[in-house]
Amino acid sequence: MSPLSIFIIAQNEADRIGRTIEAARLLSDDIVVVDSGSSDGTQTVAESLGARVVFNPWPGYGQQKRFAEEQCRHDWLLNLDADEVVPPDLAAEITALFASGAPPADAYKIRIAEIFPGEKAPHRFAYALAPVRLYRRSRGRYSPSPVHDRVDLAPGARVGRLKGTIHHFSVRSLGEQMEKLNAYSDAQADDLDARGATVSVFRLVAEFPANFIKAYIGRRHALRGIYGFMTAMNFAFYRYLRVAKHWERRLQRRAGVRPPTASAKRESSGG
Repeated sequence: MSPLSIFIIAQNEADRIGRTIEAARLLSDDIVVVDSGSSDGTQTVAESLGARVVFNPWPGYGQQKRFAEEQCRHDWLLNLDADEVVPPDLAAEITALFASGAPPADAYKIRIAEIFPGEKAPHRFAYALAPVRLYRRSRGRYSPSPVHDRVDLAPGARVGRLKGTIHHFSVRSLGEQMEKLNAYSDAQADDLDARGATVSVFRLVAEFPANFIKAYIGRRHALRGIYGFMTAMNFAFYRYLRVAKHWERRLQRRAGVRPPTASAKRESSGG
């Protein structure tokens, strides 16, 4: 096994975290799942596959990943979401990276491609991000931001890029996707408030059509059939919703009403 820890943050992922851990076991003897209060048996599934499960109440994306980093035994870390799978070719590439000792770079970007329902592998034209996911904890840590999911690297850190692709099975259904995006738009509205940002009325009007074009054309969802169209619509509405909620809060404050935060909504719903 490589001197590598793998960490996953999760809540109610029993139906798909098993596939993630099964693939990850080829790479590490230290798999950590930080659970924020699952009620569907996620913890049992993870433990049955050899993962260490640690509970931590949800503090936000960046804070939860920083907490997860601190639970890991090794300096080298690989972060996966509970709906992401490392395919065999990427696992072999990561194994080879450690075969002769410590990798030459301090961090590595890995391509992450979304797989829509009905697809078994990334579409030929699937849009993909390539964030840093494999890195030395001594040279980088996740940002503490509640919404910005990124690794902040130390000055001068050397960054490489792997050839393989993480498979991202992000969509259970369009309805479930919209629920997640709605919650995420609450957190982004909180973040705008915390930073004292002001979004123009023009953004409120232009956000939906601009982001539909971004997803449908720029991210090539147009090449992925009707599911691509529906996903682009969800993405555009989510981007509009975060700006609309920002404006709603401004109007509420002007009327002397205290807007609810994302954390308050989560507590009231029992999350």
